[in-house]
Amino acid sequence: MIKILMHISRLFLGLVFLIAGINGYFFIFGFEPFIATSPEAMALFEFKYLLIAEKSLEVICGILLIFNQFIPLAIAILSPIVANIFLLHLFLDHSLLLLAIMLVLTLGFLLFYYKNNFMSVLERKPNSPH
Repeated sequence: MIKILMHISRLFLGLVFLIAGINGYFFIFGFEPFIATSPEAMALFEFKYLLIAEKSLEVICGILLIFNQFIPLAIAILSPIVANIFLLHLFLDHSLLLLAIMLVLTLGFLLFYYKNNFMSVLERKPNSPH
């Protein structure tokens, strides 16, 4: 059951970030996004290079999650992005707060599922490689 939930969580996050990333590129290139965007979120990206960097990471991580490749790397990259999304919708724009909560819970579950991949990061005095 846990493995099925992991696959569902992985695919859900992958699809959300792939679609959100592609939607962001519509905004970047001056087209009408196919999914409504938060004006508060877009106001934070005064410089387009920040939006391009974030949306590129979202697309790449979405693809990695969908194809089940480098999952811990995708989780590590998406963690600050999800935290930012959650805080933005908690404090500035409540319209997508439910989705932001779902992203936090889903990413949190994947982080717990892959916790052994991250345990060495928490070592106070790691072993020297030499």
